[in-house]
Amino acid sequence: MSEFQRLRCRVAFHALQFRSEIQTLGRQMVERLRAWGQPFLSYHPGLVRDTLAYHGCAELFQDVHTELIQYRRAQMIRQGIISDELNVDSHLQRENGSCPLMPEEVGLLLRAMGYPSKTIIYLAGSQTFGGQRLLIPLRAMFANLVDRTSLCSKTELSDLVGPETPLPSDIFQLPRPKSESEIKEEWSRAGPRPRPLPPPPERRIYPHEKEGWYGWITETDKEPNPSPRDLRMQAHRLLWDALDYIISVEADAFFPGFNNDGSGWPDFSGLVMGQRLYERASSRTYRPDRKTIAALFDITRGNMYHPKHDWTLSVKEHLNKSLSEEGLIRQSLLSKPNSFLSHPLPECSCTISSLKLTKQTEGKDGRVLYGDEHECPIWMQSAEAVGVRNDDVESAEDDNDVVEQQERNGPDFTTSLTSMIDHDEEWDPND
Repeated sequence: MSEFQRLRCRVAFHALQFRSEIQTLGRQMVERLRAWGQPFLSYHPGLVRDTLAYHGCAELFQDVHTELIQYRRAQMIRQGIISDELNVDSHLQRENGSCPLMPEEVGLLLRAMGYPSKTIIYLAGSQTFGGQRLLIPLRAMFANLVDRTSLCSKTELSDLVGPETPLPSDIFQLPRPKSESEIKEEWSRAGPRPRPLPPPPERRIYPHEKEGWYGWITETDKEPNPSPRDLRMQAHRLLWDALDYIISVEADAFFPGFNNDGSGWPDFSGLVMGQRLYERASSRTYRPDRKTIAALFDITRGNMYHPKHDWTLSVKEHLNKSLSEEGLIRQSLLSKPNSFLSHPLPECSCTISSLKLTKQTEGKDGRVLYGDEHECPIWMQSAEAVGVRNDDVESAEDDNDVVEQQERNGPDFTTSLTSMIDHDEEWDPND
């Protein structure tokens, strides 16, 4: 059985690969982030319309976005996806940890953790429901907030998409104005006198209100079917998510705005956290408890930008615990029932015979959550030993090359090197 599980792990984390063009561009984006000379953090907001509608988080938004979330929630109820009511208390859902953390809250958490304002934050995710308006507070706190459009040119992104057939232009046209005769005819058919004044003319719909994926809500109560342009944009978002996935896995730190959405399928943040845990278990991956975070923000809701010192210490303590073994165990309890991809421990890990086995940690149902790693196969341990020996041989060869180079350079090289050392000792500030 263990061999079948190892096969699942190799398929999930090794065999399944992105296209070579996606991997190449993703590595280039990582190199451009590294070229800034400082670590960078990847942040995925998790603000997706379907997720917000599923958990009833409409009241956290304003204006048209609340209507769009409620419309999608009504669709899910008719389709049998949701068995709950249409109108729910979004603030109660937020206190229960069922709603994503807003970008402003994430910025305050990172600032409480001591991240400077010059920290490079990569914004992952092909779409953020609510638009750029929600990111304004985060950009005000961290000016180096970048995304794929900041790291790639339009040519690089279009080359990744490939050639596409042109779509017909969707040009907005105003309705035809009524003629004077048509207006008089409607007035004559209005009924017997005395009659009330005619209603005021309909409000004109301007082009900037019609443009965008939400433009239909200004004209009708029913969402139209996706247009060819919308379907093409959905296909493009899969490519952007693939690029963001590569960068999030390679980031120095990762902060999820929302994971474990309860849908039964691993979400973007969950997959990234599982991949980072599989490749580098010691990587800095935050696993915040949204219920605890909501309670902390309720304490300082009226003074979020100037919190008390005790509040900052509480945030640091919670987020540091999420990085430790306690956070791993909690993540296992939430993610393991859905898919091992979000938490591939202990299924996709093993220990060598020379290491001391960790203590097993079991859940309430008796299932092992942490520390039940099997011993690695003999071929894996032997391959690792061979790799260590090869490294020792290469290092010894490098030392021999240095000695040979010094012998070829003769005594002049040794004299110059000695004078440089003497010069450094002469100007040693510790003397």
